[in-house]
Amino acid sequence: MPRPAASRVLLLVAVLLIALNLRPTITGIGPLLAQISADLGTTEAALGALAAVPLIAFGLVSPLAQGLSARFGMSRTVLAALLLLCAGTAWRSVPGTAVNLWLGTALIGASLAIVNVLMPAVIKRDFPDRVPAVTAVFTACLAGMGAVGSGVVVPISHIEAGGGPLGWRAALLWTGALLPFAVIAWIACTRGLPARRVPARRSSVGGAIWRDALAWQVLLYMGLQSMTFYMLVTWFAPIAQSLGRTEVVAGIDVMIYQVFCFAGSLVVPLLLRGAVARLAAAAIPALTLLGILGLLVAPGLFLLWAIVCGLGCGAALGMAMSLFSLRARTHQDAGALSGMAQSGGYLLAALGPVGFGALVTLTGGWAASLGLVAVVLVAQVVVGVFVGRPRFVRERVPR
Repeated sequence: MPRPAASRVLLLVAVLLIALNLRPTITGIGPLLAQISADLGTTEAALGALAAVPLIAFGLVSPLAQGLSARFGMSRTVLAALLLLCAGTAWRSVPGTAVNLWLGTALIGASLAIVNVLMPAVIKRDFPDRVPAVTAVFTACLAGMGAVGSGVVVPISHIEAGGGPLGWRAALLWTGALLPFAVIAWIACTRGLPARRVPARRSSVGGAIWRDALAWQVLLYMGLQSMTFYMLVTWFAPIAQSLGRTEVVAGIDVMIYQVFCFAGSLVVPLLLRGAVARLAAAAIPALTLLGILGLLVAPGLFLLWAIVCGLGCGAALGMAMSLFSLRARTHQDAGALSGMAQSGGYLLAALGPVGFGALVTLTGGWAASLGLVAVVLVAQVVVGVFVGRPRFVRERVPR
């Protein structure tokens, strides 16, 4: 049964508040790498693995999201994940050993994995007539708040309080400032509703999705775009500082990059109309590739290339999120496709920040690492050619 108009508005507010909390806890790390490495006594390159921790958690936990939703209901599962996200954000900032940072980050990744998988299914279920538009706004909020997180964590860490600066732990704790509002809004819009479990038997996909060629193409597209984004959002600040920009300015650079991710995600619904829809998935990473090549050839124009990359990366995320719904006939199938694509995609993406950091350590510069990003983008262009064709995963239940 469709929701009343007022209920849909409240749900949309809750969905967008959730979106605002899906990036800052991760994007706030990059600009603080110098502080974290100095405090913990390790190199920034070694901390590239820290950026991979939530991605690994995404990959390992994403397959569980659909089963948890089927057993406990989508609304309850999302609420539990939001509460775990609150706990992980607090745990990561607890003073003490580095274990708190790593395990807190892992819990953040696990909780985000569940929300990441289920939100496309929520959008498909409750806004079936507005999937591209709601997905675009959802992605824009996600990217926009991620930008704010990158831009303000360094200034917050420098605020004087109690005889010294607040430091990176307090700055990372701030990235969860909007979480209580998202929890309250989600409870308000789902209170009194039935659990609305998702029986596995109703999906035309189920376990067969792992044998579907189109689903693998969506997985690769998701993984490659995530790999690019997390390499850039983690390392753009250190690259900017190596070019002579201050720590605060470098953080603002990363914020600007993500502001244009926000702008890029809003363009996706326009690209999904008419004849250009088939080409959009391939054209989007080509734009990011232009930015990377520009950074290699003319690094002095860093901010310009960061803007170009931001437009491409934001549009790529919006495209990937849209594919979960556009390549599935029902919200159950969208949830199954989202779970598969995010599980395998994020495990693939986790190789990016680690590989980028390893190349920095081996070469002492950025050229080889940026070359890795370029290779990933070329692969995404190729996958985009195939995934852009209008088809659906497993249109018939296999016998």
